[in-house]
Formats: sequence, C-alpha cells, structure tokens
Amino acid sequence: MEADKLFFLQKIQDWATAHESVSQWKSVGNEIVFTNGCFDILHYGHFQYLAQARSLGDKLVVAVNSDASVQRLKGSHRPIHDLRTRLTALAALVFVDLVIVFEQDTPQELIEMLLPDILVKGGDYAPNQIVGANIVINNGGGVRALAFAEGYSTTAIEQKIKNE
Repeated sequence: MEADKLFFLQKIQDWATAHESVSQWKSVGNEIVFTNGCFDILHYGHFQYLAQARSLGDKLVVAVNSDASVQRLKGSHRPIHDLRTRLTALAALVFVDLVIVFEQDTPQELIEMLLPDILVKGGDYAPNQIVGANIVINNGGGVRALAFAEGYSTTAIEQKIKNE
C-alpha cells in the first residue's frame, strides 16, 4: 500500500514528537483530551468511549500500555493483540488524533509531560482515583469518568472465545 494511504500511521508518535505535537496544538488554543488503556481487542464499548472522550475537547491523545506493561497488569496470557496491531487500530480511528506507548504500569510520567486539559478514564474509576488527576487539576484542567457501554468488555470477549 502506498505510504500516503497510510497517513494515519503518523498519529503514532514517540514521547518527544508527541510533546511537540501537543505543545503546537495548545499554542493555537486546542483543548487536549488524554486517555489511556490496553485497548487489546477493540469493541463497540471502546469506540463509544473514545468518541465520547474526543467530544470533550479538540484533540484526543490515546496512551497505550506496552505489551510488557499489559502482561504485568493482566497476566501472561495478555495482550491478545500485539502492540503494533493495537497502535494501528487506534490510529486508524478518525476521532483519535495521537497514539503513544508507555512502558510503565501507569501513564503518570506521560501525563506530567503532556499536561492535558482533560483527563478521561472509564466509569470503573472515580475521578479522584484516576492516575494523574491531581496533576491535571493542579494545572487548571478537568478529570472525567465516562460510563461503560453495557455488555462490552475485552474480558467477556476473551471468555467467549475460550468457551467456544
């Protein structure tokens, strides 16, 4: 496939490039929304969540756990999809503006570096339990916990596959 047809891969950035992108977006007044996760098997719940997150600002940054980080958090059987697949799937989404990997168990350092305007996680977190919330709030930003789409989870999909 021609490189220009894969333009969305430019959304996958290293930390230094992401810092430059976010700084440039902020300099022209864009509100930066940040979320993170494993995003192992993308499903309807992810799409709804990410679209809703993007609607809260002008640019959506999605931080993705590395394969090693996912294994530490979820167990040796995960991730199901490798990092390249997870990054490419997220970058292909029209409502995602930037995708970045973090090796740590939490995105704390990345949040400190990017200083997003709005920090978003799923509804299983209270805003005060979200990693990086204090950083964003102390920088004048906001923190939101978005509701899950009922009946959709990577764990449920994994169980369904195992049972068939």
